[in-house]
Amino acid sequence: MPIVVNLDVMMAKRKMSSGELAEKIGISQANLSILKTGKAKAIRFSTMEAICKALECQPGDILEYREEE
Repeated sequence: MPIVVNLDVMMAKRKMSSGELAEKIGISQANLSILKTGKAKAIRFSTMEAICKALECQPGDILEYREEE
């Protein structure tokens, strides 16, 4: 898939655990795991906003487009 989710990278930079982030943004750890692994088919803007607020980052820090070869 050409969309790469760099959520783990941002969480590591902010020294934040999955449990802590899930609690801050109000989703389950299972749903956060689906986002982190790139298995989610969509993400709500409200969820992206909450993630960006919690991690003090921009959406582009989390999502990246890589062209498939």
